[in-house]
Amino acid sequence: MRDSPGLYVYAVIPASVPETALGTGIDAAPLKLVAAADGPAAVVHEHRSAPYSGSDADVQRWVLEHGNVVERCWEQAGTVLPMSFNVIVAPGDGVSASDRLVRWLGASGPALAGRLDALRDRVELRVEISLDQHVAAGHDVQVAALREEMQQRPAGVQRLLRKRLDNIERGIAEQLADRLYPQYRRRLAALSEDLAENRRAHQPPDSVSVLTVALLVARDGVAEVGRELTSISEEQHAAQIRFLGPWPPYSFADVPELNPE
Repeated sequence: MRDSPGLYVYAVIPASVPETALGTGIDAAPLKLVAAADGPAAVVHEHRSAPYSGSDADVQRWVLEHGNVVERCWEQAGTVLPMSFNVIVAPGDGVSASDRLVRWLGASGPALAGRLDALRDRVELRVEISLDQHVAAGHDVQVAALREEMQQRPAGVQRLLRKRLDNIERGIAEQLADRLYPQYRRRLAALSEDLAENRRAHQPPDSVSVLTVALLVARDGVAEVGRELTSISEEQHAAQIRFLGPWPPYSFADVPELNPE
């Protein structure tokens, strides 16, 4: 099997999706389905080289092309279990990559099928809420007094006071964020079937994070989440909200470890 190709895996989908609907993958690689009997199928392309590695621009393009395949599969099937970028099944011990992948699909078939059913017509949304520290501390008496004092001091002293002001504002915003977090989390959880915390966030300057979460909702529930975020924005003027999606359910796929024997 030395010359046998590996398989780059994009996603797991119902085997009923026709291969002709898949299109092409990374660098226009032809896509195909690999399936076990009476179970889901993996969307793959043959891959003979090492995992993808290159310049930032190349990696960004490959990740985007990977995501495009996942989205096409999602639209075609109504459900998908996305794999992360650069998942490759290699041949080994006299067994082809295809046979190894089929073994994994067979062993994991019931779990994969159950998860595909659970995620049918479900989408992932990402919500990031932060507080503008200047607005959050805008009515604080100490902050107002310090701002007034700054106007009456020379430039060198103003720089020192500005640093002190920044620390005070941030502290006030952090205290407010701590109070708001459980309330906002509870409100968003009530509108979703599942919620996953995400520590990676787009943090605006001079702001403090309240929460960053991924939500699993039905397709027809997206607008309701949007209305709730509008209410939060109207209630809390310091709130800065990013509302992203809908996306395939990357954070909720729960795919068994792909470690075919």
